[in-house]
Amino acid sequence: MSGIAAVVKLRKAGYTDLTVYEKTDKVGGTWRENQYPGLSCDVPSRWYSFSFALNPDWTHRFSYGPEIQAYMEKTANDFGVTDIVKFNTPVTDLTYAAPHWRLTTGAGEVEQYDIVISATGVLHNPVLPKIEGLDSFEGDMFHTARWDHSVPLEGRKVGIIGTGSTAAQIIGAITSKVGTMNVFQRTPQWMIPLPQREYLGITKWLMRTFPALQKLTYNFYFKTMVKHFGQATVGDQKELAKIQEACSKHLEDAVKDPELRAKLTPDYQAACKRLIFCSDFYPAITSDNANLITEGIERIVPEGIKTVDGKTHELDVLVLATGFDATSFILPTKVTGENGRDLGEAWDGSPRAHRAVGMPGFPNFWMLEGPTGPVGNLSLITITEHQVDYVIAMLNKMRDEGLEGIAPKQTSFDAYNAEMQARVPTTVWASGGCDSWYFDKSGVPNLYPFSPDRYLNDMHDPDFSEYRLIADSRESDAVQAAE
Repeated sequence: MSGIAAVVKLRKAGYTDLTVYEKTDKVGGTWRENQYPGLSCDVPSRWYSFSFALNPDWTHRFSYGPEIQAYMEKTANDFGVTDIVKFNTPVTDLTYAAPHWRLTTGAGEVEQYDIVISATGVLHNPVLPKIEGLDSFEGDMFHTARWDHSVPLEGRKVGIIGTGSTAAQIIGAITSKVGTMNVFQRTPQWMIPLPQREYLGITKWLMRTFPALQKLTYNFYFKTMVKHFGQATVGDQKELAKIQEACSKHLEDAVKDPELRAKLTPDYQAACKRLIFCSDFYPAITSDNANLITEGIERIVPEGIKTVDGKTHELDVLVLATGFDATSFILPTKVTGENGRDLGEAWDGSPRAHRAVGMPGFPNFWMLEGPTGPVGNLSLITITEHQVDYVIAMLNKMRDEGLEGIAPKQTSFDAYNAEMQARVPTTVWASGGCDSWYFDKSGVPNLYPFSPDRYLNDMHDPDFSEYRLIADSRESDAVQAAE
C-alpha cells in the first residue's frame, strides 16, 4: 500500500519517471500475503483509506481482508500504478555508486536510478517457531501468512500456536467449524471488543452523494484514534486507564469460568503489546470443542504436540500464528551505501533510521514505514502518506538547488535516536511489564515514543540542516574544466 501511495503522490508532485518492483504477481502487500479466515483490520475503514481515494462503498466499519485487497487493486488500477509495476521481480541488491543507485533483480537484470524508495512494509517475512521436531509433523501445517485453503478443517483436530491478533481472528472464525480447537498459549493477551457494524445501503448512498461526508468521517476517526490510543501508549495515564477498564470488563463479561479466566488474564498493562480488537475470541475459546493449553511446548511429534507435562495433543492440522520478523524491513535485499556500508550490518538486528525515513551514508535512499515510525493501532496508510510528502520535500530541495543527493547527517541521526531512546521508558510499551514484537535486539521497543501528531506534523516541516546536501559533482567538474 505504501508503494501505491508513493506513485500517486509523486506523480501529483511532478515526478513521473517511476518504476515499481514487486516480488509477487499483484499489488496489495500484507493484504495480499494474508488470506486467513477471519482476517480484518483493527483500524476503521473510513480512516484506513488513501486520502486521495476515499471509498464510499465500505461494507463494514472495520473492513475484512478480501475487501481491503480489492480496494488496493482498484486504487492501483484507477491511478495507473499497475501500469508501471514490474511484477514477479524481486530486488536482490541495491548498491550506491555516486550519484546513482545500481539495482539488481532476482533474474540478474541491472538498472540504474537516481532515487530509491523502499516501500516494503514492516510485517512481511514470516517467522517459524524454533521448536524441536517442527519438521516431523505428519499432518497439514502452515504459517498464517501462507494459509493453505486446500486443507479441509471441518470436523478435524486443529492446533494453533500463538495468541496474537491473527490467532484471535482465526480462532474466532473457525472454532465452530472444526472438530477440536487446541490453542497453545504462551502469553495471554488483553482484548477490547471490536465495535463492528455493517453499513446500510443508505449510508453508502449518502457517502457517494455527499463526498464531504467521507472527508468528515476520515478526520473524525483520525483524531479519535490519535487522541485516545495514540496518546495512551505514549504516557497518557487517563486514556490508558480507560483501555485497561474496557479490556478487563470484556474478559470478565465474556469468560465466566474462573479457572479459564485466570489463564486468559495477562499480568501486564493493557496496550503494552499491540492492543487486540476482537469480539469473537472469547466466545470461541469458551466453546465445548475448544481447549486452552498453557503448559509449555516440549516438542512437536509426528502425531501432534507434546507439552512439558508429558501429554501429547493429537492434531490433524497445525497452524503457526507466530508472526513476522519486525526488524527486517527491506532486508534480506542487500543494500550497500557509501564506502561499502552494508545496511544489514549497520542495523545488526536493531534497525534505526532518521525520522523513520533515512539513513546516514545512504544518499537518496528513502524508506516508507521504516524503523522507529509510529505503528501501534494507527492507520499506516496515513503515516505513509505523510512520509511520502516528506520525501517529496527532499526531492524538491534537490531539484530547486541542483543537488546530487541528500542524506541524514550522522550527528542528526544520533541526536534524534538518543532523544527517542530517552523517552521510551515513559511509554506503555516499555513500562507496561510485557515483552512484544516491538522489541528488537537492543531490548528497546522499535517505535516512536512521542505523540503521533508530533511525528505527522514534523513530516511537513523538514529541517534541512539535519541533512548533508550533496552538490552535483558533474556541475563542479564542468566549472573546473571551464576555468
